[in-house]
Amino acid sequence: MSEKYKIKNQDRIYFITFSVVQWINVFTRTEYKDLILENLKYCQQKKGLVIYAWCIMTNHIHLIIGRNSDHKIQDIIRDFKKYTSVVITKAIAENQQESRKEWLLWMFGKLAEKSSKHQKYCFWQNEYHPIELSDNQMMSQKLDYIHNNPILEGIVREPQDYLYSSAIDYAGGLCRRKRVA
Repeated sequence: MSEKYKIKNQDRIYFITFSVVQWINVFTRTEYKDLILENLKYCQQKKGLVIYAWCIMTNHIHLIIGRNSDHKIQDIIRDFKKYTSVVITKAIAENQQESRKEWLLWMFGKLAEKSSKHQKYCFWQNEYHPIELSDNQMMSQKLDYIHNNPILEGIVREPQDYLYSSAIDYAGGLCRRKRVA
């Protein structure tokens, strides 16, 4: 990872994106998105992750995050990605309704063969390119970007209509899903 994309100050707020390898659309099923939410909650409760904004798309996740503990942000992210890669690939393997099961697991397995870091499956791309949000303008720009992502993908017409995003929280609406923050 280049110096440009490193977390230099643990007390700052960062915009990050996790992408599934090869941009494979995994988060088309509710149960996989719910696993992400459960693990984000765990990181909030047990590791001090602070989530200011979030959005789970079909093949990537956007977050604006900080921390309120002694855990380093990069360690929280590493643990999150490591754990979720295991639970999601397990959920895919055990999902009787998953029509792409064999192909997905084959792809993740093939990509793991090319990696010295991964043993069985490679689920997440290695990078997450943290961008420090040093002023309100940057924060506002990234917040709009995150919340408008489902609109740009043609999923919803209004940001607050997408259930797997913090947009409804910013719009002052009642949450119709499991809360993260």
